[in-house]
Order: sequence, then structure tokens, then C-alpha cells
Amino acid sequence: MQPRHTMKRIIPSFLVLLLVAGSAFAQPGGFQQTEPDFPVDDPVLRAIWAEGMEASQVQAMAQYMSDVLGPRLTGSPGYNAAAEWAAEQMRSWGMEAELEQYGTWRSWQRGVSSVHLLEPRVRSLEGQMLGWSAGTDGAVEGAVTMLPEGDFEAWLPSVEGKFVLLSHAEPSCRPASSWEEYGTSNAVDDFNNARRAAREAWNARIEAIGMDRQDIVNAIEDAGALGFMTNYWTGSWGTERIFPMAYSFRAMNRNVAAFNLSCEDYGLVYRLTENGQGPVLRANAEAEDLGEQPVYNVIGTIPGTELPDEYVLLSAHYDSWDGASGTTDNGTGSVAMLEALRILRETYPNPKRTIMVGLWGGEEQGLNGSRAFVADHPEVVEGLQLLLNQDNGTGRIARVSTQGLVEAAADFSKWFAQLPRLLVGDIQLIAPGFPGSGGSDYASFICAGAPAFSLSSTSFDYGTATWHTNRDTFDKIAPDDLKGNATLIAYLVYLASEGERTSRAQRDLGVDPRSNEPRTWPNCRLPARETTDRFK
Repeated sequence: MQPRHTMKRIIPSFLVLLLVAGSAFAQPGGFQQTEPDFPVDDPVLRAIWAEGMEASQVQAMAQYMSDVLGPRLTGSPGYNAAAEWAAEQMRSWGMEAELEQYGTWRSWQRGVSSVHLLEPRVRSLEGQMLGWSAGTDGAVEGAVTMLPEGDFEAWLPSVEGKFVLLSHAEPSCRPASSWEEYGTSNAVDDFNNARRAAREAWNARIEAIGMDRQDIVNAIEDAGALGFMTNYWTGSWGTERIFPMAYSFRAMNRNVAAFNLSCEDYGLVYRLTENGQGPVLRANAEAEDLGEQPVYNVIGTIPGTELPDEYVLLSAHYDSWDGASGTTDNGTGSVAMLEALRILRETYPNPKRTIMVGLWGGEEQGLNGSRAFVADHPEVVEGLQLLLNQDNGTGRIARVSTQGLVEAAADFSKWFAQLPRLLVGDIQLIAPGFPGSGGSDYASFICAGAPAFSLSSTSFDYGTATWHTNRDTFDKIAPDDLKGNATLIAYLVYLASEGERTSRAQRDLGVDPRSNEPRTWPNCRLPARETTDRFK
């Protein structure tokens, strides 16, 4: 049995608790490599530091996952290959690991794709076929048109043999920060107003058609269009959201290819079209639709020795979008959980409680993998001691909300008090918080009242540069932060496994000021266990 440490429980006030210490995660130097001072003398804590900070494997795992395995679109062969790899990693550490099917989904395989401008001049465009898109029948060439301002039905026959623009064009692809730094005093306001006006005018054009957006896409395909061009700019240099059209246009193309063009190249094609300057495009896209196929969560287990029916669960979604490598969403969270397991397997091989990892599929389509696990494993939900979820980038863990569980702050404070200030000194503990109803996989468990928490990271430009974009690649990781995160997670798992049973006492959620009605605890939603209409 490993040593256990207790600390007087302190009931927190209903406010943000900031554990104050010196700067813990300075960049680019990162963490100090020498062993820090520990508030308690525990050989396991020291061993976790040595394994996590001096023998880390996070960077090697993140590189392999990003560069070799690549993106992990739900249901794709790429996801399945990555799931097998993660399970094999855990087995190589002497753990039980399996791919657990939770349903089926439309399976799709990307091939090569390209888009070129042929007229009025030649230019290779920065464009990418969108996930789940149909391909082309070899290279196809055609003129370009855009949604009309007038009669849609009268315009529709003119799309045959043409590419159709489905998005507004940005007035400028120069970020607001650039206008603020170099422009006149009103430049940022002018930029933002122009963006807003362009978006509103385009949305008004769509609304004037008087049809559901999916019906618009279906009608254009039926009329013989060659393909669709869209743009979903983040507002940052060269960075695009690479969603299927289910998100950028809120519709799914079924029969012809859809591409996202870069902000700059989409604007070029848009302006040429709008000004009657005769753009002609050539597009080539290879894609294979593999039909409805099984989809999986990856589940790893280290059985508990004393309380095997109580669980500490490491949680991260494993699927990604298909525009880059899926590194910070959510390769880094997944690698942090795998590395924490590896550390624990080396330093704490016989845990008091059962330690599990859930690398969830289908998060991007509605938390489907984790919601299915909750529905299929009530015994784990009932016996859950602690769930830690990470899903917002590569940065150091900076915030933990206690999700409306009124005694959870005391648990985290007790655990933090036993750890090096270097790791926990700047973490904001938001207590008691409110239970999340979505956003990431912890929500699949907190709705059931289980102690499930999200470990929120510092930004590292996550929202503007890597979240669901064409730039979410291995070079964006912060190696020292990732190493520290995995070590901290291993610490918390160890302390939670050894500690007293955590409480599920819930706060009074009060009144919603918008509705003037009492707030209620979120209801657990059932997963989609097969492809929804939006993705068929």
C-alpha cells in the first residue's frame, strides 16, 4: 500500500481561488529540470516527477501521432489506425486496452486534391477538399458563379458545369491586430464594420432565397454544378477553419466536391466573379466513401487492488477534424493522458482504485463516444472517484472549474497542497462554478452528477490559430507545458486514487437572469450511434 496523506478539509467560499506562487511555466525555458521541493515526503510523488519530467515521452508520442498517423476524422481509416496505435502503446506498458465499439459512422478516406485558377491568369490556389466531401471524376474545369441576389429558381439552370461560391468574401485578410498597429485611428473599426457588413449582406442574400440551406445545396447539385467553393477565415494570418460544409454553410454536399479556399484566394476568385472578369477553375479531388462502419472508443485499464469498483478516469477526445494533423485538438490532450498512464504504470503499478483512460471517438459530432460510454457503463459512472478531461490545446493547465460540486474545491486544494508549487502555483480554482452542458467530454459525466472536471489550458492562440484549422500541426505544441501537464495529471490521479471518497454534493444553481426561472442541473443526452442526416 502506498503512503497516504491527509489535510484538514477547508470549505471554500463561492469565488475564484487563485493559488499564488511564482511563475511556473516560463517560456521558452519551460520547467526546471531539477527536482523541486515537495511539501510532503512521499516517494511516489518524487518518482512521478523523475519519470514525468526527466524521462518524458510526450514529444515523441505527439510527433508520431501528428506526423505519421495524422488526422483522426471520426469513422475514418486514419482514426482506426490511431486507435490501434494508442491501444498498443498501453499494452506495451503492461496494461489492459481495447477498442470498444459504441456505434457506426460514415467512413471516408481522403485522397489528393488541388484547385487552380486558369483564367484570367494561371495561379495554383491554396485550397483543400472538405471532410466527407464527394470527389471529382478526374480533373474538372469550369467557370465560377455565386449565389444570386435575385430569383434563385431563374438562376439555377445557369450553374450547370460551373463552380458555385457559397461564402462571402472578407474585405481584407489582414488581421485586426495589423490594422490596429499600422492603420489610422479608425482603421480597426472600419475593418470590423466592413467584415460585419459583408457577412450580413451575404446572409441576407441567402435568406432571400427562402429555402433551407441544405435544400439550396441539394438544388445546386441537382442542377449540375461542378463543385462548391467556401471560405471560413479565423481572422488570423493564413488560418482557416476546415469544417465540412455542415458547419461553414450548415449543409452537406452529397454528389460534387466542396473545397475551402484560403481567405486570400477565395477573395480573388470572388472578386473576379463579382466583377464579371471570367474566372475559370480546374479542380481535382480523390475521395472514397466507405459507407457506414464501426466506430470506437479506446479504453485502457489498470485494475485497482483495494477498491476495484471505484474509478479514476483520464479523459480526452481522440477524434479530430481533417484539415491538418489534429495536434492541439486534441492530440495534445490525448498524449497527456497516455503519458500520465505510462508514468503511473512505472511509479504506481498497483493503484488502490482502478485507473482508466477513455480516448473518445465522435466528440466533434456531439460527444457521441463519451455519451455512449456513460450510457453503456453505469457502474463506472456510479463508482467514479474523479474524471480529468483535457481538450483545449497545448498550453499549461491554468484553470479548473469545480462544475457546481461544492466540496470539490477542498479536494483540489488538498491535492495541490501536496504538489510542487512549480506545477500548481498559478492554477485558478473556480469554485463552485456551474456544471457544463457541452463543449467537451467531461459534460457527458457531470450531467450524471459524477465528479468530472475540465483542465483548461492557457491559449497559445488556440482559438485563432489551431482550433479546427489548417494549421493544427505538430510544430504548434509547447513541449515543456505538455510534459508538465502529463506529470500534473499523474499526480492528481495518484492522490485521488489513494484519497478519501470524493463528494457529489451539488450547489444551489440559483435563478437564470435571462429567463427568471430556476436553473436546473443539465440532463444527460443520448449519443448518436449512427450517422446523422447532417453527415449522410
